[in-house]
Amino acid sequence: MDWTTSTSSPAGSSRREPSLGTSPPDPQLSGLYQELILDHYRRPRNKGTLDDATHSVSLNNPLCGDEIDLQLRVDGDVIKEARFIGRGCSISQAAASMMTQLLKDRSIPHALALAARMSAMMQGDEGAARDKALGELRALAGVSKFPIRIKCALLPWNALTDAFKGER
Repeated sequence: MDWTTSTSSPAGSSRREPSLGTSPPDPQLSGLYQELILDHYRRPRNKGTLDDATHSVSLNNPLCGDEIDLQLRVDGDVIKEARFIGRGCSISQAAASMMTQLLKDRSIPHALALAARMSAMMQGDEGAARDKALGELRALAGVSKFPIRIKCALLPWNALTDAFKGER
């Protein structure tokens, strides 16, 4: 559902803000929705079915309705391709889009280390938030200030770790 909401500036003028998901955005979150996050939400990378997937995990967040089906093609110990099908808020969908870009041609141990760094960043670890290995995902660092949204950002990463649970 695309909709907009009006907000007033201190000077009394109003402006239109883009929709950021399927429910009205919390006004406190306006600073979180940077252009990079919105770009990945509006034009997700690697969204769609992966016909030759070797690993597939579906997860949802029952509190907010976010859903993700992560599909991976692994050759040996290397993630050759990652795709997802999902719906939900801009944070969960942008995180999935960014994650799938980052995972391509990464070893499973490296991918799981990235998942741990992402989790640390969501718990407020400033070192993780500066870690260049997280790439564009660092744009989500501000989510750590909003505990209800942390699960949104971690949903695709939880799917990744679930995909390899039996292989560790």
